[in-house]
Amino acid sequence: MVCSLSALAVIRNTAHHNHMSPHSRLGNYNIVGFVTIVNVEHAKEFYRDVLGLRLVSEEPPFALVFESHGIMLRLVMAKELPPARGTVLGWQVPDIAAAVRDLQAAGVRFERYDFVKQDDLGVWTTPTGARVAWFKDPDGNILSLSEHPEWKA
Repeated sequence: MVCSLSALAVIRNTAHHNHMSPHSRLGNYNIVGFVTIVNVEHAKEFYRDVLGLRLVSEEPPFALVFESHGIMLRLVMAKELPPARGTVLGWQVPDIAAAVRDLQAAGVRFERYDFVKQDDLGVWTTPTGARVAWFKDPDGNILSLSEHPEWKA
């Protein structure tokens, strides 16, 4: 019986996916970002007042919901943070130097890493020409700004 149910699940999933174009599975839908936070008040002030995102709703004890250029960002309220494993959220900007200076003026400190060569602003240029700078939110989540020449119109 288990095999039959498993086979049925595969058949259903395959049939469902066959009706969707490979280029439209999720590519036509907005992404929702999730970042775990512990200090709710500091996170609210940082994302709203420093980063300039619009606070849409507060849903304690679950999340603070922000909007960034039409994309939903849910700051998930937790008792502790998962271990940091790299950048959790980033913004693609047209002029990274201007964006870094703007955030520095608002009090944001950009990170320095020994394993990449960064300029005076803390911006690293990747082998493909993209430029990236990292900073942290009040809970220590790693955020980034990036400028991608190949994505410019």
